Amino acid sequence: MNTDQITEWAGIMKALAHPTRLQIVAELLKGTKCVTDMEEILPASQANISQHLSVLRHAGVVDFAQDGALRCYYISRPKLTSIIIGLLAEGEPVIRKSRGDIDLEKRSTGGACCVR
Repeated sequence: MNTDQITEWAGIMKALAHPTRLQIVAELLKGTKCVTDMEEILPASQANISQHLSVLRHAGVVDFAQDGALRCYYISRPKLTSIIIGLLAEGEPVIRKSRGDIDLEKRSTGGACCVR
């Protein structure tokens, strides 16, 4: 993995790191929509949706096709986006480790962690 890839992926994750943008992406995974379509679905104003779409577009997550006066938005990286949304939808339990668990893990691997 090179620095350019890491920077690109960080930009994608940052763009997705907002509840409204996640909702937009989830809706666009169902099919192409214009801002007015999304305005009927999402609890956000047209201006707010447009701002979020701009962030997603800049990150390369969505793009649009012009249809007269309308911009019809679609997911430009459907495989990556659907995997990310799918993982988020599944949820994952938070793992908590006790000090004893960590010490046991360190001993079993012969490693050291947080050496003082």
